[in-house]
Amino acid sequence: MTLQATEENTAFSEPDEQQKSAGISTAMTFLMAAAVGLICANIYYAQPLAGPIAAAIGLPAEATGLIVTLTQIGYGLGLLFVVPLGDLVENRRLIVIMIAIVTVALLAAAVSSTPAPFLAASLMIGLGSVAVQMIVPFAASLAPDESRGRVVGNVVSGLMLGIMLARPVSSFIAQFSSWHTVFYLSAAVMVVLGVVLAIKLPKRRPETSLNYLSLLGSMVSLALTQPILRRRAAYQFGQFASFSLFWTVTPLLLAGPAFGLSQAGIALFALAGVAGAIASPIAGRLADRDLGRPATALGIAALVVGYLITHIAPEGSWLALGLLTLAAILIDFGVSTTLVISQRAIYGLNPSLRSRLNGLFMAAFFVGGALGSAIGAWAYAKGGWSLASSIGIALPIVAFLYFLTEKRAKA
Repeated sequence: MTLQATEENTAFSEPDEQQKSAGISTAMTFLMAAAVGLICANIYYAQPLAGPIAAAIGLPAEATGLIVTLTQIGYGLGLLFVVPLGDLVENRRLIVIMIAIVTVALLAAAVSSTPAPFLAASLMIGLGSVAVQMIVPFAASLAPDESRGRVVGNVVSGLMLGIMLARPVSSFIAQFSSWHTVFYLSAAVMVVLGVVLAIKLPKRRPETSLNYLSLLGSMVSLALTQPILRRRAAYQFGQFASFSLFWTVTPLLLAGPAFGLSQAGIALFALAGVAGAIASPIAGRLADRDLGRPATALGIAALVVGYLITHIAPEGSWLALGLLTLAAILIDFGVSTTLVISQRAIYGLNPSLRSRLNGLFMAAFFVGGALGSAIGAWAYAKGGWSLASSIGIALPIVAFLYFLTEKRAKA
């Protein structure tokens, strides 16, 4: 299947030009930002609780990683096989269905007392959470061209806040109650969110002659024929791999003998990184002003600088802790910046292809994150922060070297 055929066979009942010129309302932007943050958080709630959950359900210690891994696998499958349905199925209905799946999976996880049902629920939590990657392109479709970057940036700020806040929030709740409460509360939030979105979201109906298999087949063509997609996916692969490595390793470093922080102290450290989420709306505005190229360079450089400053002070000192906190902010700032710039670029390629383009892009983003987490844990066990941070800084450096080959005409 050719790209041309794909474009010709898919269209949308998009908002008319008068509606687009009025722009998406502040209330709708806020609702979408809150929705992606709350949904995305479901992927990360279990990460700091994996140990207690494994003990409670009788999962062997050596298999504890499955709690996180299966959620990630579910999310990855959803990106490739569910998100493209946004170019085939009415979007509001699809989003609400995925939230319903997440809700049932969260309740199943909460009541599980043995490994099999909990792990199955974890897989479905990840699968259903791809509703996030349907809402972001939906928001882009509601915005006029001149403010699309700003809108995407504001919505993605909710996504980044969800990623950054999920771990400390679940840690605090579990400390005062139990891990079951985390899943029950999130399920309740999803019920309310699903009802609100069903009422407030406008309909966005694809008008296509493609069937599901043809839709999936067209994604291969998109990956081969869209250089902006490939380039932006490569940047974000390196950026999110480095980000995930940092947030996998720093809790181990802070809990170790050098710093000796408690779980509550580590949660407070994670909260500091939330400051980096301010990058998303800023990056969106820069993209709207055709400043995506320098903003990309700035975002990549922020990660390099973030890792470098962690080596200024002796490990375990108060100055080292302060610099590590600043590094967290810089790294989160950098990843948020390049994510928004990249999504703004790919959403501008073709409105009828946004769900498929976003699915491919976020699959690369997700794979980078999973790889970064795996490498980070291994590197820290083998060589401590020195080895882990060396790998962490190498990833954005490689991305920057690739960025230097980008022609100015590109995104």
